Amino acid sequence: MENQIVDINVDVGEGIGNEPQIMPYIASCNIACGGHAGDVETMTSVVKLAKKHRVKIGAHPSFPDKKNFGRQAMDMSCVALFTSVKQQINSLVSILNEQHAIFHHVKPHGALYNLAATDERIAKVLVEVMKSIVLPIKLYVPYKSVIADLAQQNGINITYEAFADRNYNDNLTLVSRQEKDALIDDENELFEHVFRMISKGKVKTIQGHEIGIKANTFCIHGDHPKAVILIKNLKEKLELHGIKIR
Repeated sequence: MENQIVDINVDVGEGIGNEPQIMPYIASCNIACGGHAGDVETMTSVVKLAKKHRVKIGAHPSFPDKKNFGRQAMDMSCVALFTSVKQQINSLVSILNEQHAIFHHVKPHGALYNLAATDERIAKVLVEVMKSIVLPIKLYVPYKSVIADLAQQNGINITYEAFADRNYNDNLTLVSRQEKDALIDDENELFEHVFRMISKGKVKTIQGHEIGIKANTFCIHGDHPKAVILIKNLKEKLELHGIKIR
């Protein structure tokens, strides 16, 4: 695995406050921009931290639902959803411009991300948002998803993402957070989970099968109770196997 490079990304600016401990170990971050969490103050502080640690900066828009942390689907018209997501991204872009920071990618959050993977209507809205952005921004998407296919058809630059701290079903959807095995919280298990995806291109599902998967960036949720420990441990173990985080 010598000289292989992967990206570790983390969702940040969500009110947890662990960003100073996380930034030294990651390559990119997804900043909450007002939908499920975040405001001007949190976005500004996290952008400054990301610049300091040379971490790539992405927008992390969601359904506009702070009460449920963006983890429940909302019944919104396409126009209303487009407007909300675009406003969230623009709010972060304004701060990036103020701080002379580079806008690298967009990664939807929570229920919006999960729905876009399977729901063509939602995926189309997000693709239209991406097409409305002048800069050549990347879109973080799950492998073999509706939004991945649609984005590629529309000439949007995608990066395949997989989740380091979540278990998968055979159809490559994430195990529901309502299930007891949804989260991975053991450092060794998490490393094996990620290393299998990098080295073999496969993920071991909750049903016990190994299913093909592609990913260039791996996410650990910033609100995971053991986020800092898991991220630090993963980076150290990957580098011991000759895999650089960049």
